[in-house]
Amino acid sequence: MNRMRELVDILNKYAKEYYVLDNPTVSDAEYDRLYDELKKLESESGFVLPDSPTRRVGGEPISAFKKHRHIERLYSLDKATTEEEMIAFENRIKKACELPDDFMPEYTVEYKFDGLTICLTYENGNFVRATTRGNGVIGEDVTAQVLTVKSFPMTIDYKGTAEVSGEAIIRLSVLEKYNETADEPLKNARNAVAGAIRNLDPKVTEKRKVEITFYNVNYLSGGEKLSQTEQVEFLRRNGFKVHEFLRLCKGIDAVMTAIKEVENSRKTLDILTDGAVVKLNDVGLRETLGFTDKFPRWAIAFKFEAEEVTTILKDVKWQVGRTGKLTPLGIVEPTFLAGATVQKATLNNYGDLLRKKIKIGARVLIRRSNEVIPEILGATEYFDTCKDVEKPTNCEFCGTELVEVGANLFCPNPHCRPRVIANLTNFASKSGMNIEGFSEMTAGLLYDKLNVENFSDLYALTREKIAELEGFKDAKTDNLLNAIEKSKTVDFANFIFALGIENVGKKTAKDIASHFAEIDELIRAKKEDLISIGDVGEITAETVVNYFSDEKNLSEIRKLLSSGIKITYSEKKQDGIFSGEKFVLTGTLSGFSRDEASRIIESLGGEVAGSVSKKTTVVLAGESAGSKLDKARALGVKIMDEETFNSLVKDLI
Repeated sequence: MNRMRELVDILNKYAKEYYVLDNPTVSDAEYDRLYDELKKLESESGFVLPDSPTRRVGGEPISAFKKHRHIERLYSLDKATTEEEMIAFENRIKKACELPDDFMPEYTVEYKFDGLTICLTYENGNFVRATTRGNGVIGEDVTAQVLTVKSFPMTIDYKGTAEVSGEAIIRLSVLEKYNETADEPLKNARNAVAGAIRNLDPKVTEKRKVEITFYNVNYLSGGEKLSQTEQVEFLRRNGFKVHEFLRLCKGIDAVMTAIKEVENSRKTLDILTDGAVVKLNDVGLRETLGFTDKFPRWAIAFKFEAEEVTTILKDVKWQVGRTGKLTPLGIVEPTFLAGATVQKATLNNYGDLLRKKIKIGARVLIRRSNEVIPEILGATEYFDTCKDVEKPTNCEFCGTELVEVGANLFCPNPHCRPRVIANLTNFASKSGMNIEGFSEMTAGLLYDKLNVENFSDLYALTREKIAELEGFKDAKTDNLLNAIEKSKTVDFANFIFALGIENVGKKTAKDIASHFAEIDELIRAKKEDLISIGDVGEITAETVVNYFSDEKNLSEIRKLLSSGIKITYSEKKQDGIFSGEKFVLTGTLSGFSRDEASRIIESLGGEVAGSVSKKTTVVLAGESAGSKLDKARALGVKIMDEETFNSLVKDLI
């Protein structure tokens, strides 16, 4: 029994470090060894301690959810969407509490997570029950499901009866990974977590890797009344997972500043959030204000513009990219989403379309975030008039029979009009040869009227040929010719990007350019040479080697160089304080943009990568850092905060 107690204590300590503090101190193998020892002792003794981590394993399916009445009602929140509504909220507080006009109440501002509210009950320090919010008075008992969640303690220091609540969530990165192998992909994180918790089989909950982030102490049998900051401290002290973002604000102007911070930083979060929660912090003022039938009068949720909406899918069109890959584009009933009217939304490929069970005429769920093209997440409703999306067999642009590779369809014809236009546009882009004023429309005209297909054809254009194009008067012709001539001097990284090598984006092109002294050296490079570079993996290395093994590509490069293109090569990095370090940036930096921080790191000898790997040596973490920070901690990578970074570079830049 002594050894079991010792094992339970140490395993719970390790679990808290991993799941709550995001700071693991032992390897998975060491944890598993101790866990197996505990399971063996429990099996031999037939006894399981109430806070044993073995209780968290998903048990057998239950037949139905039992109803449970909360000790204290769980209220929902009134909502605001404008600063004027927030000012009115404060004015109501001042009037009801008879506060002077110049008095600035103290508020807390936190993320409003978009998941499923869960209430936990503890008696005599032991976890006894988990329920959904339900209607606020009665919820459903989901203890068996919540036992599989590892971000809350089985025992707490408080020995009376306590109810605490939080939001069950599934991280966006976890959802993405789950959907990669799922028979039926989950539409979004909110639906995924609701389905996980309200599933009668706890093993489903366990598989979806649910977390709970806590923010509320709903009831304490000792009668203690806690401010919001005191509630958060109580939760943190007793081992509950609490999000680090909590702003204490004097007056509504400071609240709006904090809300703006939430709106900006949420784009980098790995958790779905749809607003900010504002609460009056003073307990006495809270009691004076009380509650309406639905809401506390001392709290409000500031909601951001919706990033998800449902609408009807009218049709599916197929786009051909520069590699020949076909991407299905959904044509939808116009709908307002995240500040814009949406009429088109993408699907990843034909396999994605099948997995999401998309039908023309169905109601579909669309998500738009970070100002990127909206994506169709899945169908939510079907009608009698719905039709299956037909799988194309031939390219509608050139008639070539399509090739199916895995989940993707490809047009293998390199002369297919949209492929050529996409390649020319990519070549001339700012990240490529930077031919100013060159557009997709220009590429189309050059292809249709002058048979421009290859990159080198651009450098053979004459004034007489360009003058044949509709809309190209003297000034426009001169501008295009001058831009083409100016582009002949090009940075090595831009030249690599311009070639349009599959899987080579701006960052990878830059990494490759910094590794090789000249183009001929890159052409001769072997797969292992490329894999040794920062973020270049096996697949990318293979596509690069294959590209430079193709005589057609080498012939095109020779034509480009003979047309007068001069590649400029950057000098090798100077040694600096970050020499040998491989950085990854995550979260919001207050003193620099990410691009500025990256340039500083590189100027001081370091490298910057986009994702955390075993090669990463430092993660520079700003506010609201997400999954990259989690992975860095799991791998034992050094974490650097912005204050430390500033102190290191302030005298060197």
